[in-house]
Amino acid sequence: MTKLTPTRATPRQATSAVAYTAEPPSPSDPLLDFAPVPHTAPRRNSITPGLQREFIAHLAATGIVTAAARHIGKSMEALYKLRARPGAEGFRSAWDAAIDRGVSRLEASALTRAIEGEERMVVSSGKVLGTETRHNEALVMFFLRGRLPHRYGNGDLIPGHPAYEALKKQLHAEWKAEQYEERNSEENRAANLQFLTDLRERWRREWEAEQAGKEAAARVLGA
Repeated sequence: MTKLTPTRATPRQATSAVAYTAEPPSPSDPLLDFAPVPHTAPRRNSITPGLQREFIAHLAATGIVTAAARHIGKSMEALYKLRARPGAEGFRSAWDAAIDRGVSRLEASALTRAIEGEERMVVSSGKVLGTETRHNEALVMFFLRGRLPHRYGNGDLIPGHPAYEALKKQLHAEWKAEQYEERNSEENRAANLQFLTDLRERWRREWEAEQAGKEAAARVLGA
């Protein structure tokens, strides 16, 4: 069974599917038993077979290509060029399989949210009164229509369909709410304050250096 690890600052924030990562696959995992892209004349910055397997392992753990690229210190451009090279069939298949693992975790996390609901704060007049469990009915119906279309389906769930657009709107609103909560967390406020403090200090040093330069120039001209 895949072990999910919350990465949010506080447990109650760890409700989104993207808030989880899995343990990296073990070296004996069949996912990593692929034929790496060969390098006929490897250079110092080449994406070696070892780095290719490390990339796939991190991609399987996170489901995020950019995170896996940063993990091995390579650019997205270099990785996509490598993926498109002749002889990269094994690497491409492993890449796609790693993404599939991320999608499976996404589905499992969303299904958990649909069944168990989410604990949300109850706020009134700026005061937290407690918490309550809320269920996302749009998410529930998404799973029911997807798994039991003969019973709950009302047409293909595709862009433009009322059910699709309603679900899209609901999920987008939830995503915006989570982003707002994360941006306004104490950690982010402290980081922003530190950034502004450092920026002011840098501007002060630059201004003082500029003034010193003007004074030195004036002294030279006066002499």
